[in-house]
Amino acid sequence: MLFVMERCVMAIEIIATGRAIPPNRVTNDDLAQRLDTSDEWIRSHTGIRARHLADTGIASSDLALEAGKQALAQAIERGMVEEKTPEELALTLDLVIVGTSTQDFHGTPSTACVVQDKLEARNAGAFDVSAACTSFIYGLESAAGLLAVNASRKRALVIGAEVLSRITDWNDRSTCILFGDGAGAVLIEKTAAPSSGPGRRGLLRTVLGSDGSGRESLIVRRGGSRAPFQKGEVVEIPACVEMDGRAVYTFAVKAVTDTIERLLAEEGIGLNDVARIVPHQANARIVAAAGKRLGITDDKFFLNIEEYANTSSASIPIALDELNRSAQIKRGDLVLTIGFGGGLTYGGNLIIW
Repeated sequence: MLFVMERCVMAIEIIATGRAIPPNRVTNDDLAQRLDTSDEWIRSHTGIRARHLADTGIASSDLALEAGKQALAQAIERGMVEEKTPEELALTLDLVIVGTSTQDFHGTPSTACVVQDKLEARNAGAFDVSAACTSFIYGLESAAGLLAVNASRKRALVIGAEVLSRITDWNDRSTCILFGDGAGAVLIEKTAAPSSGPGRRGLLRTVLGSDGSGRESLIVRRGGSRAPFQKGEVVEIPACVEMDGRAVYTFAVKAVTDTIERLLAEEGIGLNDVARIVPHQANARIVAAAGKRLGITDDKFFLNIEEYANTSSASIPIALDELNRSAQIKRGDLVLTIGFGGGLTYGGNLIIW
């Protein structure tokens, strides 16, 4: 199923970004000390050199909260808002949306509600988005749509946050080498700038897609209502991600190429108009294969998977914050984001920064 969304007359702009990265850095060589693998093998097959893992007691909401605070602080520091403190700015939020596959709690409360409370964003609605690695794409479009349809809504904090180390089987070398923990956030605002025509700004267009027939390819099988843990059952390992790597690779390459082509065609623009493509950081080989099919040079894609590994819903907002803070994207640049993951889901945004 595929949805294509266009923006309202007023622009929905990203005005600030933030990220939270756990300090515990685990390299491939660290993993090789207890797994039958090597730094060379992991880097050659995935592009990953290291990942950051959250300490015991740190949950997704803790990382989401820090990333959100950074985004609020940046908006104030750069003069993007009239409010003088993060506390004042938090009170102006209409929505707090968290994309995550590693919620603090099973089902309820949402991780977004935990973040909303700790931010003291007392006027904000809050909910989670669960679309695996595409959650940030879905969350950004959800926030934009909810701001667009209600004149009284102005600002939303959209966060991707994961503690994937808690749903990783650290004895399965085919999956445990892939994942890391982290969070990224964007503060979006409905502004008076146009979203079409001369001087257009903000989110221009979004593609949201899914193929539930591939749900077995990337799955956390145990713990839900389909396969709950039973009373008295001895659980040797927690509910963990299971993945058919070949199937996911094939799906992901097609999802990336199809989404890029669809966004460009629908908007009537070419690759030369795009300053940066920010893909979900799952595997460098996926990005390289998609780029080769489309004739896209490597420098058009932004990759930081070498340092952070696959942080699922957090990977795109972490990358956006890194680009934003290092001035590798500037006001007026056209940025294309691409996500793909379990569900199976995929999607992308076209954004004028």
